[in-house]
Amino acid sequence: MAPLKTIVVVGATGAQGGGLARAILHDPDAPFRVRALTRNARSEKAEALARLGADVVEADLDDPESLKRAFQGAYGAYCLTNFWEHFSPDRELAQAANMAAAAADAGLGHVIWSTLEDTRKWVPLDDDRMPTLMERYKVPHFDAKGEADRLFSDRNVPTTFLLTSFYWENFIHFGLGPKRDPDGVLALTLPMGDAKLPGMGCEDIGRCAYGIFRRGGDLIGRTVGIAGEHLTGAQMAAALTRALGEEVRYNDVPADVFRGLGFPGADDLGNMFQFKRDFNDDFCGARNIDEARALNPALETFDQWLARNRGRIPLA
Repeated sequence: MAPLKTIVVVGATGAQGGGLARAILHDPDAPFRVRALTRNARSEKAEALARLGADVVEADLDDPESLKRAFQGAYGAYCLTNFWEHFSPDRELAQAANMAAAAADAGLGHVIWSTLEDTRKWVPLDDDRMPTLMERYKVPHFDAKGEADRLFSDRNVPTTFLLTSFYWENFIHFGLGPKRDPDGVLALTLPMGDAKLPGMGCEDIGRCAYGIFRRGGDLIGRTVGIAGEHLTGAQMAAALTRALGEEVRYNDVPADVFRGLGFPGADDLGNMFQFKRDFNDDFCGARNIDEARALNPALETFDQWLARNRGRIPLA
């Protein structure tokens, strides 16, 4: 039997990384072992991964030397950054550079970089259709990831660029789920018009990433976009109505209204939804449901995801 190859999973205690780690660890025939990176190996989530068989290693994306040590001897790595932890695109770029350098130093055979579009290719900074944020970005949490693609390419790191989709878990953890209006009726508020929003569950992102690693090298150098479904706001509201057993209305609002809602990152998300709405054919076209299902035959629809998670959606 061939020895197992090590996959370094950045963010292994988070959403995407955790999904990949569990996909490998739950497969008795997996050709890989998991090296789970975390800043705190004694956290509850890290210890849960260790019980499943992961090798849990402490490393910090802001510490290049810790990453170089963590990547040594591995076959591959799943690399990502978490904008919502610090709200700094510049820090995301620095962290991506650290991971690319560590991957090159270790001579990894396959890296998946979890990325998104650089929206400035569609909406330049001097385009007033949407406000410029932080002086250099239109959608900061997209643009920095897209800009960071070159950091892996410039170092000749063998990389698959994975375009992810809207997490359906945002309806649970991120405050984007239905809220009661003054009449007591639940409303899903999004500035999407009748455009479709590609979405999927986080576990499926991880399972798709596992499918990419299992494919070997044939997806190196390619951009792979994944989604579980492409749904309009009205379609999501209808699915939520079925799952929750009470009416959920779709409340379409202008992007300016969403940007003004006042919660941290509202302007960034308002721009993001506007980008997805205004360039819907490009955005949906980059995220292929059939390709996602080929990588992950267990890919869930929104209805299937809701059947498992409806009780976790807070209804305020």
